[in-house]
Amino acid sequence: MRREAKFRIGQIVRHRFYAFRGVIYDVDPTFNNTEEWWQSIPEEVRPIKDQPYYHLLAENTDTEYVAYVSEQNLILDETGEPVRHPQVEEIFGPLKNGTYALRPGNAH
Repeated sequence: MRREAKFRIGQIVRHRFYAFRGVIYDVDPTFNNTEEWWQSIPEEVRPIKDQPYYHLLAENTDTEYVAYVSEQNLILDETGEPVRHPQVEEIFGPLKNGTYALRPGNAH
């Protein structure tokens, strides 16, 4: 069974519970990380594996980093603010209407 992802590459999203946001640069149709990574998430908040997972160029108030987040833990960021992660300009063109377009040659 193939699921449709709720979000798409270039959209800016934020975590439902934790204070970070980011732009999606890749999507896995289901969990595609290590079992060790998955087990490291506290059981009471551990997401199911059978859902889309998103690769984000993420930021919080202190730093920028790469995040891997389940669809159930993401909501659309509606601030319209750009993401300050340094790799955004490498992968995406300008921010338009709250979404980044991939630069040519960066299609995933």
